[in-house]
Amino acid sequence: MTTLADSPPAEKARRRRGASSVAVGILLSRIAGLVRERVFAHFFGTSLYADAWRAALRMPNVLQNLLGEGTLSASFIPIYAELLEEEREEAAARFAGAILGLLLVTLGALTVVGVLAAPYLVALFFMGFDPERQALTVALVRILFPMAALLVLSAWALGILNSHRHFFISYVAPVFWNLTMIGTLVALGSYLAFSDADLVIALGWGALVGGAVQLAVQLPFVFRLLPAFLPRVSLAVHGVREAIRNFFPVLAGRGVVNLSAWLDYALAAFLATGAVASLGYAQTLHLLPISLFAMSIAASELPELSRTRSAGTSPIAREVSRALERVSFFLIPSTLAYLFFGDVIVAAIFQTGEFGATETLQTYAVLAAYALGLPASSASRVLSSAYYALRDTGTPARIAAGRVAISLVLGAALMFPLDEIAVGEEARLGAAGLALGASAAAWVELFLLRHRLRRRIGEHGFSRSRLLRIVAAGATGSAIGFLALGVLEGLHPLLVAPGTLLPFGVAYLGSAHLLGVGLPLGALLGRSSGDEGGPTQSP
Repeated sequence: MTTLADSPPAEKARRRRGASSVAVGILLSRIAGLVRERVFAHFFGTSLYADAWRAALRMPNVLQNLLGEGTLSASFIPIYAELLEEEREEAAARFAGAILGLLLVTLGALTVVGVLAAPYLVALFFMGFDPERQALTVALVRILFPMAALLVLSAWALGILNSHRHFFISYVAPVFWNLTMIGTLVALGSYLAFSDADLVIALGWGALVGGAVQLAVQLPFVFRLLPAFLPRVSLAVHGVREAIRNFFPVLAGRGVVNLSAWLDYALAAFLATGAVASLGYAQTLHLLPISLFAMSIAASELPELSRTRSAGTSPIAREVSRALERVSFFLIPSTLAYLFFGDVIVAAIFQTGEFGATETLQTYAVLAAYALGLPASSASRVLSSAYYALRDTGTPARIAAGRVAISLVLGAALMFPLDEIAVGEEARLGAAGLALGASAAAWVELFLLRHRLRRRIGEHGFSRSRLLRIVAAGATGSAIGFLALGVLEGLHPLLVAPGTLLPFGVAYLGSAHLLGVGLPLGALLGRSSGDEGGPTQSP
C-alpha cells in the first residue's frame, strides 16, 4: 500500500488539488451564503422575524449536524475509502447502500417526530420568546425539518464523492440551496411585496426546495461511481457494524455541541430583541475562514490518511504539522481582520435596508468575541481528522463535551452583565458574552486535543519562532490597514472594506515573505512544491 512518505509526486499533487478543490467549492458556497445573508438582512435586519428564522433554522439543523457531514465523515469515509484502496468496489457499494438505507429509515422517523413535536420543542428551548415569535418559529420548524433530512442525504453523497476524490461538486452543491433562497426573497419580497410574516414563511419553503436541488445536483455523479448499488437496511453488510460503533461516539460529541448551540440561542432569547439574529450573522462570518482553510484541509486529508493508517503514526504527524502551519498562516490574519476591521466587514456585507449602523455595531461586537477563538477552532478541525483517521472517534467527542460545558457556563455568566451595555439606540451586547464563552472554551479544547494526540502520534506542530513571525506579519498588515482606513473614513462601506482589507492582505503577505514564513504562490493556489521530492500540503 502506498504511504504518505513514499507516495509519488503525482499522487501527492493530486491530494493538494483535492484540498484546493474543497477550498474553491467552499469559497463559492460561502460567497453565495454571504449574498443570501445580505439579502436576508435587507428584508429582516435584527427584527423579531429574523430572531424566529434563526431559532427555527437552528432546531432542524441539529438533525443535519448530528447525522450529516461531520458525523458521516468520521464513521463512514474511513471504512469506505479503505475498501476502495483494497480494490473491493462491490463491497464498498454494498456498504454505501446499507448506510443509505439506515439513513432513510432514521431520517424519516426523526422528521415526523420533529414536525409533530415542533410546538413543544419551541416552547422548551425558546421560552424567552413572546407568543408571536414562538408561533412563527413553530411554523418554520415544521417546514425546515424535511429540509434538514434532505441535507443529511446530501452529506451521504458528499462522503461518496470525497472518497473517490471528487471534491468540487460536493462542496459547491450548497450554492444551489443558497440561490433558491435568494431567488425566493428577491422575487417575493421585492417584486410581489409580501409582508414580513408571509415572506419569512415563503423563505422556509424556498429552503426546502433548495435542499432538494442540492441533493439532486450530486446524485448523477454518485450514480456514475456506484452504478449497481441499492439502498438496503442490513447490519450484516461488511463495515456497517464498525461504522455504527464509530458513529455513536461522534454522535454523542456532536450532540453535545449542537445542544450547546441550541442553548446559546435559547439563552439569547432572554436577551434584548435581535440577540438571536446578531448571533446568526456573526456566526456566518466566523465560520467563513474555518470553512475555507481548516475544513478544506481536513476534508481532503481524511480519506488519504484513512488509506494509509497501516503505515504508522509518523506520516500522520508530518501531515498534521504541515496542516497546522498552513491553517495558522491564514487564520491568524483572519482573526486580526475581524478584531480590528470587523465593523467595516459587517457594514459592507449586511448594512442595507432594515440592517443599519446600530445592527452593524451589535454584530461586530459578537464577531470580535468569536474571533478570539478562531485559530483554536480551526486547528481543532485538523486535529479531529487525525483522530478519525486513527479510528478514534471517542476522544474528540469527550473533549467536545468538556468544551461545551465551559462555553455554556462562561457564556451564561457574561451575557446578562453585557446585556446592560447599550449600542446605538436599542441594541445590547449580551450576545457577545455567549461568543466570549465559546472562544475561551475553544482554546481549552485545542490544548486537550493536542495533548492527547501527542501520546498517539508523537510531537507535531510547528515552532514558536514561526508562530511569532506570522503574528508579526499580521501586526504589520493591521498597521497598514489602519492607515488605509483613516484615509477612507466617511466613504460608503462597499468602498471602505476593500480599500482597507486589500492593503492589509498585501502587507501581511509581503511581511510574511520577508520574515521567511510566507507560503509560495503555488501553495496559495493549491499547488505547492516542497520537500520529500513532491509538493507540500496546502489548502
